[in-house]
Amino acid sequence: MSTAVPSPSARTVEIGDATLRPADVVAVARHGAPVVVSAAARSRMAASRAVIDALAEDTRPHYGISTGFGALATTFIPAERRVALQASLIRSHAAGTGAEVEREVVRALQLLRLQTLATGRTGVRPVVAETYAAMLNAGITPVVREYGSLGCSGDLAPLSHVALAATGEGEVRDADGVMTDAASALAAAGIRPLVLTEKEGLALINGTDGMLGMLLLALADLEMLLETADVAAAMSVESQLGTDAVFAADLMALRPQDGQARSAANLRALLADSEIVRSHRDPAACTRVQDAYSLRCSPQVHGAARDTVDHARRVADRELLSAVDNPVLTADGQVRSNGNFHGAPVAFVLDFLAIAVADLASISERRTDRALDPARSHGLPPFLAHEVGVDSGLMIAQYAAAGIVSELKRLAVPASVDSIPSSAMQEDHVSMGWAAGRKLRRGVDGLARVLGIEVLTAARALDLRAPLAPAPRTARVRALLRDAGIDGPGTDRFLSPDLERVAALVSSGAVARAGIPESTKE
Repeated sequence: MSTAVPSPSARTVEIGDATLRPADVVAVARHGAPVVVSAAARSRMAASRAVIDALAEDTRPHYGISTGFGALATTFIPAERRVALQASLIRSHAAGTGAEVEREVVRALQLLRLQTLATGRTGVRPVVAETYAAMLNAGITPVVREYGSLGCSGDLAPLSHVALAATGEGEVRDADGVMTDAASALAAAGIRPLVLTEKEGLALINGTDGMLGMLLLALADLEMLLETADVAAAMSVESQLGTDAVFAADLMALRPQDGQARSAANLRALLADSEIVRSHRDPAACTRVQDAYSLRCSPQVHGAARDTVDHARRVADRELLSAVDNPVLTADGQVRSNGNFHGAPVAFVLDFLAIAVADLASISERRTDRALDPARSHGLPPFLAHEVGVDSGLMIAQYAAAGIVSELKRLAVPASVDSIPSSAMQEDHVSMGWAAGRKLRRGVDGLARVLGIEVLTAARALDLRAPLAPAPRTARVRALLRDAGIDGPGTDRFLSPDLERVAALVSSGAVARAGIPESTKE
């Protein structure tokens, strides 16, 4: 399961006149927004192609134009064999294996490669970009496999599977998700298969587009999940008779971390006008000096994750401004080798986000566990069970959360610290950014499920505090669950469907919107 943001409008995304925004990538990749290549981009590509054509006629070798690739870069290829060279490059590099990669990831990497083509820095003909746009608009999604990219020289194998489909070879899924061969899908959509010429094969596969696409999709999800984490924490603080005094703005100002301040503001708003919180504000009625860390430090942990997301977003924004290829056409018309395809900048932040995801889930699971323990829940029944001893309540829901958190800790081990040399030691240091993106996607899914279990638990605990009423916002979240068929306290029932329903509510953004309406965000 992958999380999703609310569907944007179906406006057309223009490629080539302005930098793609993160929201544009999500719109095309996840929601099928159409794309169009601008006239200015077509003009730039035509001009840069003229440079490539001139170099192709030169008797001196030029990398990627009249030579082999990688460790074979010193091998000169005669003109009559260069079309075969391009086809061989794509076929041989489309060497992915394993499970299929998700449709939205494939569309994101194809869109991002299209953007780089449209810069006019890669030397491809305009028809190449037009073909990629047509495939996206027709809903033709090349089959890309899980394993194959080392995150250096770009996401070679994933991008090669896309390029292979554009030439009419390999497997794709059509707009209905049906597996078919690329030639049939292109014919049905009226798209002529590409015949690649000098430089074009290399230009289609030498980029960080897969890892960047996964980063942008994860950032969209995490922005929503951070709001959800604040909602869940507020419900836990409220239902466990915690205090909101520690979230005061003047206390947050003593440590001016941006994310912490934003999370604390959310918690204050979520707990405003709560009868439950008000019931134990009097020191005479509550003798506890301070709450446990998992309650009291929620804005600090959530805020650190917010700041990590902000850092990752800055890296992603810079990457969206990039034209990643090797060799690349510079502004003065030269074709120059470079190392911009190395995925380290993206790989590092993908790993950093995996750490933040694991810790967000960890503190959430700790809040859930406190609600189920009568020694720490301040008057709630063990495991929130109806008939203690006969019923187990939410005991095993916490097991599920704990199991996911343990998995997320393993997924937080960075991929980017690893490197395995390849291509006969020519490519002797690689980023593993694709692997970092793959594990982050699994982490984001796990975080959504852990937060869902906390929300489900806290909603039941709020019911058990009756007749005291929760805050208006947390009451809306509880009502959302009840309307979705997730019942409150009562005898034990088949729990797995409830966990799936609440995970779907979290992943769709419904929980975040119920607790923190768009119109009230600071």
